[in-house]
Amino acid sequence: MSREEIRENLARLKELMVSAAAKSGRRADEITLIGVSKTHPPEAIREAYEAGVRHFGENRVQEWEGKRRGVAELSAHWHLIGHLQSNKAGRAARLFSSVDSVDDFALAQRLDRARAEMAGAEKLRVLIEVRVAAEVTKSGVEKETLPELAEYVRELSHLELGGLLCIPPFFEDAEKLRPYFAGLREEKEKLARRLGMTLPVLSMGMSHDFAVAIEEGATEVRVGTALFGARATAA
Repeated sequence: MSREEIRENLARLKELMVSAAAKSGRRADEITLIGVSKTHPPEAIREAYEAGVRHFGENRVQEWEGKRRGVAELSAHWHLIGHLQSNKAGRAARLFSSVDSVDDFALAQRLDRARAEMAGAEKLRVLIEVRVAAEVTKSGVEKETLPELAEYVRELSHLELGGLLCIPPFFEDAEKLRPYFAGLREEKEKLARRLGMTLPVLSMGMSHDFAVAIEEGATEVRVGTALFGARATAA
């Protein structure tokens, strides 16, 4: 995709974000757009960065290792948004600004230990991924055990618990996803009260449904196709 196409796509996305934010009584600048760059080359990331995108999401540690050198000098925030296996936690803690898909305590512990070994490193922001639908292909912690996991993660000294993430089931009609987004917002509010702390991040919504997610309280949206175009074949 050309530089002009990425810029045009970003302009359209910003217009939709402004409209959706207004419906929920917020400003668009309160919402972070994460450009999902998985399967896209470093050149596409660079074009999006030059257009104004500052947050990027990758699904796989190995893929990001293979292309990060091509954009290493960019002052961007790199999010791991895909499911992370515990045996790759150490690499993820060193490579990413945020791990947005923590779903068990063993994984959180490994991230914490790896971050502790990085002299002078800031705390690693993490989000807890919550399973919002009974789909075997979806990862995430069950709602019933979310409070316990959050309490454990909060005590890890090298991690900063930012909030929650979800990946709902796919529906062509984005309106059908509204209950899932509203449900995660309610879970975050209950969890914040239980923990007695602010959980500022609610990561939900992708290319076809992010407007509905914003209307329901999303503070971060993860947009790939609507920004970069059709996904390339995975490496």
